[in-house]
Amino acid sequence: METLANLESFVRSAEASSFSGAARRLSLTPAAVSRNVATLERNLGVRLFQRTTRKLTLTEAGERFLLAMQDHMEGLQAAIADAGTDRGEPAGVLKVSMGLTFGADYILPLLPAFLARYPKIRPDWRFESRQVDLIAEGYDAAIGGGIDLAPGLVTRTLAPLHIIAVASPAYLKGRKRPVDPSGLAVFDGIVMRSTRTGRIRERTMRNAAGAESPATLKETVVLDDPEAICRAALLGLGVTLIAVPHALPHLEKRGLLRLVPQWYADAGPISIYYPTRILLPAKTRVFVDFVVEGFRRDRLAERFAGSLG
Repeated sequence: METLANLESFVRSAEASSFSGAARRLSLTPAAVSRNVATLERNLGVRLFQRTTRKLTLTEAGERFLLAMQDHMEGLQAAIADAGTDRGEPAGVLKVSMGLTFGADYILPLLPAFLARYPKIRPDWRFESRQVDLIAEGYDAAIGGGIDLAPGLVTRTLAPLHIIAVASPAYLKGRKRPVDPSGLAVFDGIVMRSTRTGRIRERTMRNAAGAESPATLKETVVLDDPEAICRAALLGLGVTLIAVPHALPHLEKRGLLRLVPQWYADAGPISIYYPTRILLPAKTRVFVDFVVEGFRRDRLAERFAGSLG
């Protein structure tokens, strides 16, 4: 059986949302309480807390274990056995955040095969155009690009996030195509306003030779959502700069055409990120691996690379 000191350190830490608060109640040092909880997690093979510099947040396994501990203190063995099941077949609610269009186009199609392989996992996916706080909001993972990640998060790169210039065939009919990004300024522009800063996003494009050029568009139409920008371009309202994943379905159907095809802007990688490598829940581990393999199988990193022209 797990030692009472480890179990009590866990329960008091959960109640106080900190090791310091638990230490005061147990007449121990915060370091001793932290060691006890770490030992408990190691012995169980699951992570019970997500840790930040400000507070502790229970994981799903931690919540289950705490409930069993509080309701049935005499059933410690049963509680330990329940928490330890996370080492077996992946199971439980899988809370993931991703953008609506990107998630629907590239992640959701993976779900049938994923659930066929892991039937005890229950997806709870949020499609939202914001950067979430994984630990504070209780997410198992998130997928996105161009994100400033908090310290301590773990990432797996899926593909590049390249920005390219596009317009509809109807808009381009009778118009001379530009030879470099500076020529985009003469067209009507569909530009992106950042929902975070409220500013119009500006891009510098580059080519394979390493040359760079600002890509400045007229602010003819201002929108704040990439899918709306694609729709506006499809309607023939002008030229826009858009990430390849959003444009790709329309490019493949010739609803949009690429301008200055040797030029692109690099907005960083598209990544799947999660709180920790240590005692990562099985449901999160298999999801991350499944998405990485899906992107590799479908050659999405290659298809998203604007540098290939």
